[in-house]
Amino acid sequence: MSRNGAVRGTSPKKLRSRLRLVDVVRQALLGLTSRKLRTALTALGISIGIASLISIQGITEANQADARAEIDALGSDFLFITPGTGVTEEAELLSYAPAMLEAHLPALEFVAALYPVDDARARKNELIPEVETGGVTVSALTAADLDLLEPVNGSVAFGRFHDATSVEIPAVVLGSLAAERLGIRHLVGHPTINISGSEFAVIGVLDEFETLNTDLNRTAIVGLNVAIELFEAPDNPGAIYAQVPPEQLDEARDLIPAQANPAAPGEVAVSRPTEALEIREVIDETFARILQALALIVLAVGGIGIANIMVISVIERRGEIGLRRSLGATRKHIASQFIIESTVLSLLGGFLGVGIGVAIVFGYARFKDFEAIIPWFWLSVGVAAAFVLGAIAGLYPAWRASRLDPAEAVRPAA
Repeated sequence: MSRNGAVRGTSPKKLRSRLRLVDVVRQALLGLTSRKLRTALTALGISIGIASLISIQGITEANQADARAEIDALGSDFLFITPGTGVTEEAELLSYAPAMLEAHLPALEFVAALYPVDDARARKNELIPEVETGGVTVSALTAADLDLLEPVNGSVAFGRFHDATSVEIPAVVLGSLAAERLGIRHLVGHPTINISGSEFAVIGVLDEFETLNTDLNRTAIVGLNVAIELFEAPDNPGAIYAQVPPEQLDEARDLIPAQANPAAPGEVAVSRPTEALEIREVIDETFARILQALALIVLAVGGIGIANIMVISVIERRGEIGLRRSLGATRKHIASQFIIESTVLSLLGGFLGVGIGVAIVFGYARFKDFEAIIPWFWLSVGVAAAFVLGAIAGLYPAWRASRLDPAEAVRPAA
């Protein structure tokens, strides 16, 4: 042995204190598992922020996907023409407006009108009072409007739609809700309904319109000539449905009012129903950005909570830190232990938040009957954010722990 106490043949470098990474991680996990309740509550703060980020993004993407599916199903080339604003009296579409549009706007692929029959009341039979209509309305069309289902992307559930013969006789096609409320579930036995005292044969029932054109769900559609004869219905259309090639949509939209009513184009309103869905998509995205900002604030608060807990942990474990320093642990060892503790604690909250967020997305999708869309990018962002936040939150406590004087740390409090 040499004079300074070192073993001969052993360099001072080999006597330097060492600690493997696996040992540091084991020490950090021991520090967390020895305080299970505190660890769980601290991780919960991080998990709330991560779960908020993931669920907000997942729900937003599900809503947007549903809106896009509705736009695709309806088609972006559909125009809805209704009465606008009258100057001196209530505006009406002119009776010849559909014919004018077809004659002067060849770009319109399909033009079909529906005529309101406001004074008619539909019911199952004559024994039911006329006031009990169940919300079923009566509309009419002409032989020129037999393409009605084309621009609105409608279809027949069972039976058939009107043809040139059925619009001239007491026959009716029911919307899905109208058929349900009138008790029409099939066409076996040639069912009929009563419309203001007249019997109408039910020849078909439409499939349900799930979002747009939902008014057609509760409508009973008859022929206009029959409606005029039996119920003195007006021949002014209540709505005109038109289909236009997408590249000519804006031009047709500008020309339609003047063609439908040359004397008063302001009394003709033209809208594209899918605009509402597109606006909803933008609103959802904007709202999601606001909520994501709030979720980031929650994450920041969780990070502060981790830093606070780690500082308290340093104070409580002064004796342990001092003992380890006396046994040869370096400041680097102590600092790395507390940084890893903080990072692991944050990652626990991150993975818990990912699980909660994914569960919320699946639950929302099931409740709304949407397709569940997992935001994989945000899952990775959430875990990465938890890692970075934990490391940053542990810097000050780690520095404070590493600066403790061993002699002062092991000295009992007075």
